[in-house]
Order: sequence, then C-alpha cells, then structure tokens
Amino acid sequence: MRLRGRKGARELIERQTDLVVLNPQHWKGRWAERFGNDRPIHVELGMGKGKFISEMSVLHPDINFIGIDMYDELIRRASEKARAAAGREDGGAPENLVLALLNVERIEEAFAEGEIERIYLNFSDPWPKKRHAKRRLTHPAFVRKYVRLLNERGEIHFKTDSLTFFEFSLNSFADLGLTMRNITMDLYRDGQPPGNVMTEYEMKFCEKGQPICRVEVVVGQTALREHADRLKHLWD
Repeated sequence: MRLRGRKGARELIERQTDLVVLNPQHWKGRWAERFGNDRPIHVELGMGKGKFISEMSVLHPDINFIGIDMYDELIRRASEKARAAAGREDGGAPENLVLALLNVERIEEAFAEGEIERIYLNFSDPWPKKRHAKRRLTHPAFVRKYVRLLNERGEIHFKTDSLTFFEFSLNSFADLGLTMRNITMDLYRDGQPPGNVMTEYEMKFCEKGQPICRVEVVVGQTALREHADRLKHLWD
C-alpha cells in the first residue's frame, strides 16, 4: 500500500533536532554520547507511526529508545506521537527517545557491535511470497546482524499476526542455535499480559479477534545465564 505523506514532511522532521536523527550512521558507537548517558539502548526496527516506541519511552525512563523507519512521513507521524506521549507543556519529546531515518537493511551502519540491549520487531512485513523470503526481518541474514549488534544482555522480542511468518521466524532462530522463551501463538488468550504495550496494528488485529504470536529470543551471554538460572529455580 502506498504511503501518503504530508507535503513538506522532510522539512518538518529536519527541524526536530531534539528528537529526530536523519543521519544515524554519524552516531555509530556513540549513541551514549547522543543520549548523554550510558543507559541500555532498546531499538524498534520498523516503528510505523510510533505508538509503541513512544509509550515505551515514557513507561521506562531508565532506558534509551530508538525507533527506526525508512520513510519521512512515518518519522513525522511518530514525532507527533512522541510529543503527545511525553505530555509536556512546552511540546517537548521524551529525553530518552530518538527517531532515526534508516533502512533496516543497513542497520549495521548505525550501530557498533554490542551497542544494543534489545531489538523489537513488531508486525514486520511478512513478505508472504517465497521468492521474497530474504526480505523478511527474521531471515537468518538479518538475525545474524542483530546478534552482532546485541550486547551481553541482548534479546530480540518479536510479534506478528501472521502464523506462517511466525513459523518461519521460529525456524530461523532455531537454525541459528538461538534460545527462545515465552513462545505463544495467542498472546491475549488469557487477557492483557502485564507490561504489554500495543502497536497500532496490534490494536486493530485484536479488535478483529485475530490471535497475536510472540516470542522472546535470548542472545547475550548474561541474558542466557539469567534465563538458565530462572529455569533451574522453577525445576528445583
């Protein structure tokens, strides 16, 4: 579907230097400098209109969030969501949020190895045709990049409404030998999960009664040890 953008969207986001980064490659390895602190960095790849990343930044002020998308218009819309979520009288944005213009295919140009703690993949394009499989953001070629960029506490959190895409993704993670937890093919079966923040797409799908699939992929060594300790505690 063709995205209709507001005239002058680029000019609108260019003026928002407090929130928008049009050249994220400039901050590779230096995002702590951009935020002015060394808090964990969580990144949403393909943030759409920005509801999820904006709300997360307000709910978790101790974490730095970066929302990434490749379209000027979506950056513009997300900037409106971010400022509304912050609720500041001066119209300011959350200080722990950046919206970055970038094609996810070039993600390694914007982050250094071990610079990210968590990656969110929320309702990414499933690219249903087999010949387009390499474009899926959970294809092994993409996942290998994520693994390099994630730190010792690194995780990938993935949501989709497409069962076919979910099955493809589980196989992709498994083929790379990655540990998965909290796998569900019906996230809302027992009601709203604690701490869950919904995206725009997610709200629409739930209203239609469509099940939501979700999985957490544990990547970093510290995260893996903590996961193993929790399992041991449950077994004991």
